[in-house]
This record gives sequence, structure tokens and C-alpha cells, in this order.
Amino acid sequence: MAMDDEYNALIQNKTWDLVPRPPDVNVIRSMWIFRHKENSDGSFERHKARLVGNGAGQQVGIDCGETFSPVVKPATIRTVLSLSLSKAWSIHQLDVKNAFLHGELKETVYMHQPLGFKDPYHPHHVCRLRKYLYGLKQAPRAWYKRFADYVYSIGFSQSKSDNSLFIYRKDAHMAYILLYVDDIILTTSSDDLRQSIISRLSSEFAMKDLGPLSYFLGIAVTRHDNGIFLSQKKYADEILERAGISSCKSCPTPVDTKPKLSAKASTPYEDPSLYRSLAGALQYLTFTRPDISYAVQQICLFMHDPMDDHMHALRRILRYIQGTSHYGLHLYPSSITSLISYTDADWGGCPDTRRSTSGYCVFLGDNLLSWSSKRQPTLSRSSAEAEYRGVANVVSESCWLRNLLLELHCPIHKATMVYCDNVSAIYLSDNPVQHQRTKHIEMDIHFVREKVARGQIRVLHIPSRFQIADIFTKGLPLILFQDFRDSLSVRQPPASTAGV
Repeated sequence: MAMDDEYNALIQNKTWDLVPRPPDVNVIRSMWIFRHKENSDGSFERHKARLVGNGAGQQVGIDCGETFSPVVKPATIRTVLSLSLSKAWSIHQLDVKNAFLHGELKETVYMHQPLGFKDPYHPHHVCRLRKYLYGLKQAPRAWYKRFADYVYSIGFSQSKSDNSLFIYRKDAHMAYILLYVDDIILTTSSDDLRQSIISRLSSEFAMKDLGPLSYFLGIAVTRHDNGIFLSQKKYADEILERAGISSCKSCPTPVDTKPKLSAKASTPYEDPSLYRSLAGALQYLTFTRPDISYAVQQICLFMHDPMDDHMHALRRILRYIQGTSHYGLHLYPSSITSLISYTDADWGGCPDTRRSTSGYCVFLGDNLLSWSSKRQPTLSRSSAEAEYRGVANVVSESCWLRNLLLELHCPIHKATMVYCDNVSAIYLSDNPVQHQRTKHIEMDIHFVREKVARGQIRVLHIPSRFQIADIFTKGLPLILFQDFRDSLSVRQPPASTAGV
């Protein structure tokens, strides 16, 4: 039944022409992909079948050209959700049926007939594609261009900060569209505008309004009296099940306070593929769980050659998740007039390279928009240098967010407060004197000083006890870890959604 529905939709859309196979052409295979579509609570919704082209068989320059397609950044999603909450706008999710079929195929691509649906009169013919299929390398890019061109024609402008964000403004009416391949979030200043935009999109594409945003990119979105709650509990449970430790004993923190992991600490782990699979899955979980960012960053440093010690560290993260899988990120109606950043660095913490780990987090009012935990690419010769590189990183991110908010017609007029616990780094950010110790980080110094001089940034001191960014650079004692986790708005679901 699901296969028939998919095949009939493709035929109705005139996706291909059946032609005799030309000599000396590349013919790609077609494949059926089957899956169970589930609701946000994990319950079964329906069977789904999709016919895809095997893009691995395509040859660049013959079957395809440019293939890159932008997708909306996670920080952009959180920014738009925060603004929508603060302005009390409705947030809706749209579903595009067979989105990739809307792309205009420019190359000549031949594909074998679908299994189970060969034409009985022309069994040796091939499909000359007229439209894109899922699986073709260039299909996402073609769909993105078609969508971007259409929304531009109905009054939207494309963000320069994030190419997958589209902004509409006419007098007092405003709307934002977020595009992640074929998943769309639409938020508007009025219901009439939302219905008008959906109607115009539906006239061009096979579009369905799924109602208020509830499940997007595997993230459950729950509205409550005080805001919204973003949770990946279902995804976290799937990771635990894949690792075979669904019923393990939980751990209070994702990483211990001992020195950082070394690449040469123990014997090689027996199943590197499992390690890489779990580490990659945990990376996506950080979308709503900044509290595990540092721990995940540490284990990802060794994906090329995992050791037993590294797997022990990964299992500790899983045990922590096992006890906190219901936790998620809260967003609230909040002030949208101030950006506040925290930055920290752990100088020379890597036992193998002595490179430093820097981390930051950026808040719009009370809402966490962006965060990072990353090993610095170069060696720092002093703690001030390591901290200052961290300051430069968060200033860069803050400037990007300021530009994004300006495009969203919510400009930040106040200077962004950057809190750092290193006095020397703060002194360097404002003092024009150059000396021998800072010559090699001159670019970072000039970048930050320029922003400070323009009044866009203020670098201020904060005691280490209140430096939230510590959670992104090192393992912390339990009480401090829980305090900082709460400061990041990573908490249990509201009482009204505890059972969701």
C-alpha cells in the first residue's frame, strides 16, 4: 500500500519518461526505503515507503554538478523560537510532500525502473528523470533553490547570516521561515498572515500545515504556561538501547574531575565502529543538552583511534544520560534587548599536545542561544593567551548573533557583555599597548579591541565561582555542575508535561 502510494505520486508528478536505454550512458540504480513513521511520543503513526535514486552511482560532471545545500543553523532556530515566544507569535510546522520532486532537473540522468513496478511491455527501458528524486546528490540543492526563489517572489528576503532563514516584513506584519531540507517552521505576527502565507505556499508546493510546532528534527517541542520545552528523550533512549545499556546504573555527572583523556592511555578498543557511531549520535543530542557538550567534545577527539579508556568515558556519558534522559532545554518569554556571553579556557589541558580547551555560551535575555566546547587549534604560551583566544571566539559568535537579530528586525542597541575570569585577558581587550608577549596573537587582539572601541562589546570580570562557561572546558564537582546546568536552563520538564 505504501509503495503504491509513493509510485502513484511519482507518476502523477511526471517524475520520469520511460525510454529505450541509450548506449554508453551511466544508469543509476533505484532503491526502496521503508520505515515506520512515529509520533513524538514514539507511538506508531504509519508505514512509509520512499523510492530513492542511488546517488553513489552518480558521476560528478556527468550526472551532477554542484551539490552543497545549506541547512538552518541550530542557533538560528533557538533565536527565532526565543523571539516568537517573547512576541507571543504562533509557531507552526509545515510538511512538504515529496519536496525534492519540486527541484528542476538540469542534467540528464537515467535510472533503472523501480523494483516491483517494471513496465511489462518495456522491461528493458530505463527512466529518464524529469524531476529530482531523494538520494540524488544534487536534489537537496535544487529543492532549496526552487523554494528560495519562490518565497522571494512573494515578499520574503533571504538572511545573509543564515541562508536558510527567510524574513518577511510589510508595515507592522512580520514572518520568519526556517528551512531544514524539507522541514519548515513558520512563525508570524498574526494568524491572518500565517494563513495567507500557507495558502500561497500550498498553491506552489504540495504543502500541509501540521499545526503548532510539536516535533521537529527529532526534537519534541512542548508548550507550557511559562514558555516551551525542547527535549530529545526519545532519541536519547534510542542511543542507550543501541549501546545495550538501557537499564544501567545512572551517573550524576557526564565526566569526572580527573585530567583530560590521552590518546595513548590504554589498549585499542575492540569495536571502533560502535564507538564512532555512539559518539556521532551523542553529538546530535547536544542540540538540547549543552550540559554534555564538553564530555562529548572530549570523546570525539579520539574517533580515529579509540582506546578502552575512551570507551569508558563514553559509557559514563551514557550512564549520565540514562538518569537524565527526560531533561531538556527551556526557553521563556524574555527580554530581547541584551546579549550576555560567558567565556572560559582550560590552559594547556590536553596531555598529548598541551593545547587548551575553550568554551562559551551566549544568552539573549534569559534564553540560551549558542554554546561551544572546542580544543583550540594552536598552542597557547600563557593562560592569558588561551583565555583571550576564547574571548575572540565568543566575540565572533556574538557579532554574528547581533547581525542575525538586526536582520530579524530586533536590533541590539546595548553592548554585548562578555564575562571572563582572567584579568589579563580583560586588560588586553581594552589596553592599546602592545608588547612581546602578545605579538603572536595580534589578530585576535585587534579584532576584539575594534569591537570594544565601537561600543559593541564590553569584556568584564566575573569570579570563577560564577563562570558558567566552566562547564564547557573541564569536569566539575557535582554541586557546581548542577548549579551551572540549571543556569543553562537544562532542567526537568514542567510538571504538566512530565509524562510526555
